[in-house]
Amino acid sequence: MKSSRRLWKWLAAIFFLSFAVLGWMGHEIYLSAPPIPERVQTPDGTVIFGEGQVLHGQEAWLSAGGQQLGSVWGHGSYVAPDWSADWLHREAVGLREQLAQVRHQAPFDQLTPEQQSVIAARVQEELRHNSYDAATKTITISPERAAVVQALVRHYTGLFGNDASQESLREQYAMVRATLRDEGDLQALPAFFFWSAWAAATNRPGETHLSYTSNWPHEPLVNNVPTAGNGIWSIASIVLLIAGVAFMVAWHSAQGEEADPVPPAHDPLFELKPTPSMRATIKYFYVVIGLLLLQVAMGAISAHYAVEGQSFFGIPLAEVLPFTVSRTIHTQLGVLWIATAWLATGLYIAPALSGHEPRFQKLGVNVLFYALLLIVVGSIAFGWVGTLQRLGTNFSFWLGNQGLEYTSMGRIWQYGLFAGLMIWLGLMARGLWPALKRPSESRGLIAMVFLSATCIGGFYASSLMWGQHSHYSMIEYWRWWLVHLWVEGFFEVFATAVIALIFTRLGLIRTAAANAAIVLETIVFLFGGILGTLHHLYFTGTPTSVIAVGAIFSALEVVPLALIGFEGYRNYKRSQAAPWVANYRWIILFFVAVGFWNTLGAGVLGFSINPPISLYYVQGLNMTPAHGHAALFGVYGMLGIGLMLFCLRGLMPREAWSDKLLRAAFWLLNGGLAMMVFISLVPAGIYQAWASVSQGLWYARSPEIIHSKLMTALVWLRVPGDLVFAAGVIALGAFALRLLAHKRGQTAPAAQASALRG
Repeated sequence: MKSSRRLWKWLAAIFFLSFAVLGWMGHEIYLSAPPIPERVQTPDGTVIFGEGQVLHGQEAWLSAGGQQLGSVWGHGSYVAPDWSADWLHREAVGLREQLAQVRHQAPFDQLTPEQQSVIAARVQEELRHNSYDAATKTITISPERAAVVQALVRHYTGLFGNDASQESLREQYAMVRATLRDEGDLQALPAFFFWSAWAAATNRPGETHLSYTSNWPHEPLVNNVPTAGNGIWSIASIVLLIAGVAFMVAWHSAQGEEADPVPPAHDPLFELKPTPSMRATIKYFYVVIGLLLLQVAMGAISAHYAVEGQSFFGIPLAEVLPFTVSRTIHTQLGVLWIATAWLATGLYIAPALSGHEPRFQKLGVNVLFYALLLIVVGSIAFGWVGTLQRLGTNFSFWLGNQGLEYTSMGRIWQYGLFAGLMIWLGLMARGLWPALKRPSESRGLIAMVFLSATCIGGFYASSLMWGQHSHYSMIEYWRWWLVHLWVEGFFEVFATAVIALIFTRLGLIRTAAANAAIVLETIVFLFGGILGTLHHLYFTGTPTSVIAVGAIFSALEVVPLALIGFEGYRNYKRSQAAPWVANYRWIILFFVAVGFWNTLGAGVLGFSINPPISLYYVQGLNMTPAHGHAALFGVYGMLGIGLMLFCLRGLMPREAWSDKLLRAAFWLLNGGLAMMVFISLVPAGIYQAWASVSQGLWYARSPEIIHSKLMTALVWLRVPGDLVFAAGVIALGAFALRLLAHKRGQTAPAAQASALRG
């Protein structure tokens, strides 16, 4: 008991101290973010970009699809360019040619080596010199550079507008004609691209050879190369990872493992009866499968756009479903269906754990279901219509598509989802409160479920912290609070606590051991995970301290994953503990798959890109979705499916349970995911990394690479994995439909209520 109290105190201390540091780092990011000029002009006062155009251009890009249409500072999609890197390279090449013509009246390639060296040095000096005047909020550029900038303005307004001569380039970028229709938006857009590239090359005040984005992206023409700190902190993170893994293995070996208890002779959950609110969660799980099917379809369409930018096997699909819409739906549903599965699991277990059905609990579960359904359907539909009709920046921010990856729904829908999560938290509290008040051996586990549920509800507020006119650096800071902390952090703690409760109620692990283990695991996970959020922010206009802190703590995130394999093996052995445990075999194996993908997807692939020196070259390339697919679906998706199957085991007719269909779903989903990641995405990412290291990020994201024969072949190599994976989803759907068909006209089977009582 004393040991347990100490662990809880350590957890509280680490939680509050880590968030204090993360908040302080956010303040530092706010203070040191690249300044937004009111004017960009030449020495004679000729205005290139006027007051408010940079922020207006940011809003225009986000309304056009934003991070679903290329990327800025490396965050976004991968078919269109990274616009900051693209502008920077075009500006450097253009200025080189402009200076060659002005000084020597000849193209740069025709100059002597000595003349080229002088011109190249002048280009670097011009683009790295910080001419921002804080008093007047003005950036002053030379007339030669201004001429290049004006030429680029024409290029980007034509590309995002109706210029017929750029139709081929639009197809390569998976863009549609007239992506922006408003003339003001079109004129402002290049101002944002210029500013994002200016911040990437211009030296910070008082610094030499250190840009606002720590010299990202790699661009030899302006001598953008990794900083010394980038390399030093990368080495430090690798050393710390090795030391941390060695310590964890030594500690694990010294502690030894307590043997699991002798399992009961019969299934402890067999004779349990679900309450009305528990039965009301059934529809959540069928919506989960429907959303998963839709996500798979949108993923296949989005991947194909990398080959045919505006068509799907010759069908002009982009006219009604452009790439920005299909990818938005794909990424948004990836979070929503997983979250729905976990939320429904919470609603299912809350009254089961306490043995108490609060008054009107079923009504609350039903109201929440239809509210969440309205938010999902409404956000997708309004985002789709807004993109097709080009309804402008205000519509996009408030009702349509904010243009931010994984959190793209309009602000009104975000308010609705936050309200829904508060309702869910209230329902969880009502259901769990009797169990929390009653002394029991499992109260610590129940408390962890409740606390993580509180964080899930409360921390979604981070999605409301930026506004329509917020600085892009601060938008990224708060967005990663949501994506990293909300999705990857507190949901995982919640699910881990629920799994521990499941195993204790099945009699497969000791409750006392589970109580201590779950708190210890949460301590280790949050110690690295909270400040590890900063590894997403190395190059988003943040101070160099972000690289130091992010590198160290993102390495610590990986340390506990080194032992996940042991837990996965023990879970596999538990599936063979007694004859009746075979009824839960595939549920447990989905939990085993979570451990496998945690080690491989989150651990190996995650750390392959997390050190600053690695991320410097591969941010915005296909190594990121390789890690993302393996970690998001492999870990959180498999968790969601396992939890869903456990709930359906108690809610649906057991005679309809089909291990054959579950076996097919399990192996097809895992096999398809592995094929997708290792046959297509990882090789594509390595090929792009070579291009980024050798010539620059602009080249790795250029049509020459994206539409090269090798990259096109690698895109087609996704098809076998996609088909196998889709077959797994269909098998899962067939399993669920089989349960539903048997349930019609039958009385709900005996299920799991009182035995989950502590």
